[in-house]
Amino acid sequence: MLVLIEFEKRPLLFNDPERIISCDRLEGVAPCFAQMEEALKAGRYLAGFLSYECGYAFEEKLQEDKTYDFPLLCFGVYARPITPNDSHFAAAAARRFTLNITKPAYFDNISTIKSYIEKGDTYQITYCLKFKFDFEGDPYTFYRQLLAEQPVPYPAFIETADHKILSLSPEMFVKKAGDNIKTKPMKGTWPRGKNRWEDLWAGKKLHFDPKNRAENIMIADLLRNDLGRLGADIRWPRIFEVARYHTLFQMTSTITGKIDPQLTLYKLFASLHPSGSVTGAPKIRSMEIIRELETEERRIYTGAIGYIAPNKDLFFNIPIRTLLIRNSVGEMGVGGGIVWDSTPEAEFEECLLKARFLTGPASPYPGSCPAGAGYRRP
Repeated sequence: MLVLIEFEKRPLLFNDPERIISCDRLEGVAPCFAQMEEALKAGRYLAGFLSYECGYAFEEKLQEDKTYDFPLLCFGVYARPITPNDSHFAAAAARRFTLNITKPAYFDNISTIKSYIEKGDTYQITYCLKFKFDFEGDPYTFYRQLLAEQPVPYPAFIETADHKILSLSPEMFVKKAGDNIKTKPMKGTWPRGKNRWEDLWAGKKLHFDPKNRAENIMIADLLRNDLGRLGADIRWPRIFEVARYHTLFQMTSTITGKIDPQLTLYKLFASLHPSGSVTGAPKIRSMEIIRELETEERRIYTGAIGYIAPNKDLFFNIPIRTLLIRNSVGEMGVGGGIVWDSTPEAEFEECLLKARFLTGPASPYPGSCPAGAGYRRP
């Protein structure tokens, strides 16, 4: 199992694990966390991921008796990370994009979500669809090319015997250093302008847009409450920040707090995972509605990717803009926050916009995205 973490331009490579801690049933999650604690006590690092569905293990209402076809969590145990060394290599391509849901069915589900909002079951649902595609070539090559074309602050690449994960994530999940903890939920999207003046104005529009602000503040408040269950001195130092990417603008807010530096991993992730930014509010009811409406499991999409040091400092992204490749078939989830004034057409177009870094400006089906020259595995 190879895990390359490149958060905030500080690459760490974890390779050749001493062992792998993993499970595919919900009852195995707590024992896996116990094994992870023992590995940290022995001075080892952990690097890997939690799937979105791993979050079901932390809530009795979401429990189900089944074996998942994708790991609920998977962490390698490593002596230490090393600094990667890339070199130039070959080409790769994703082709023949399709969606896992028809446009009418997507519209119907948006209407269903709004009916739940009207009844007071939820205030916001992060509802998602998936792009499916055929893949040719080397996945790491493709990761390097996509990252070169659209740099993001929290990218990662994972290779196991069964799958490859290419995470081009712009969103931080959680960062802990000593007793300091920080989360940075992302809610709010706007397309880039066609020229410099339009681009400047587009960023301002997102910053002041009432709908996007409402989405952002609901989720930021949810994350503030989640951190409040873990510690104290919960602050909101930055709100409604707008970040510019190659194809779009995104809005984030930052929440910080103080926690026990030796807090158990299970308690930390049980309080925070999955992030409220990928579920909606209130979290548990939103997750129930998501499971009812989405046509398949999210797997790595909207889970968490990162590493944990022996002293329990940790850093995780939220794997959005993230490709899962198994054999020659790939998938990528895309979604958005649905609130009362959301329209199906606008939400569908937002999904296409978020996927444009992969599919290009054209419709996602049919199409291809050649990655040209790239790199080989470190």
